[in-house]
Amino acid sequence: MYDDVLVPYDGSDGAAEVLHHASQLALWADAEIHVLYVADTTRDSVTVVEGQTVDALVQEGEDTIEEAERTLDSLGVAYDTDVVQGNPAPTIVDYAEEFDQDLIVMPTHGREGLSRYLIGSVSEKVVRLSSVPVLSVRMQQDESLEFPYERILVPTDGSEAATRAATHLVQFAAASDATLHVLSVVDDDGLGVDLRATESGEESEAAAREAVDAVADEAAAHDVEVVEHVEHGSPVEEILDGVEANDVHAVGMGTTGRRGTDRILLGSVAEKTVRSAPVPVLTVANPAE
Repeated sequence: MYDDVLVPYDGSDGAAEVLHHASQLALWADAEIHVLYVADTTRDSVTVVEGQTVDALVQEGEDTIEEAERTLDSLGVAYDTDVVQGNPAPTIVDYAEEFDQDLIVMPTHGREGLSRYLIGSVSEKVVRLSSVPVLSVRMQQDESLEFPYERILVPTDGSEAATRAATHLVQFAAASDATLHVLSVVDDDGLGVDLRATESGEESEAAAREAVDAVADEAAAHDVEVVEHVEHGSPVEEILDGVEANDVHAVGMGTTGRRGTDRILLGSVAEKTVRSAPVPVLTVANPAE
């Protein structure tokens, strides 16, 4: 389901681990990897060498890309590479759209800050802006990456964004023979004081179950095994608890998309999940019309 996979790369330890993970995915999907180094033009990177003006970051990028090429050669992955200048997040997003990439795979923020250029805010901006699905991978010393993903957690609130993401994840699970853990969270704090036992609370519970059932029905049509979960609490906390309790290998969820103006709950939850989940998070945009 993926033919072209874009990997923004800066050569850090975290980025190298992500490149290996992206390579596993590309080999599984019979896809080509496109390695991209973005020389950050918002930084003062210009130096003078032997009387000629040279962008030091571009040269660094070319050297870094050579390292990636050696790794990909050893792994037997089809690839090409590019070094461009620009503001990293929008440049990555625009590049993916211009060259019809099917997936962006990139490192995100961990406790130690694993990547000099592609941590935290840049990764989150790409998640927020990209119309192309983004697989955010956070590497930490006490964590490891599993592929293929045998268990995938799909949070849903029944919104259009969540539904679009769920369809993508059902197709991914069908292709990889993964089990989907479908989760809907009743945010009790968002209901106000003592509303859990009121008609409003009951409606929220019913809506959560309906959202889960809708994904389960679609998964059944694709012969995908589903485990259903309806929980009460903080959405992000319940997602993280679900990852740990069910030994989940990846999370897949929706965002509001590139030019969305309505920051629905799932959008903000997606960004928080990208920051905090100990497993890869695949975000799928629901572009604004």
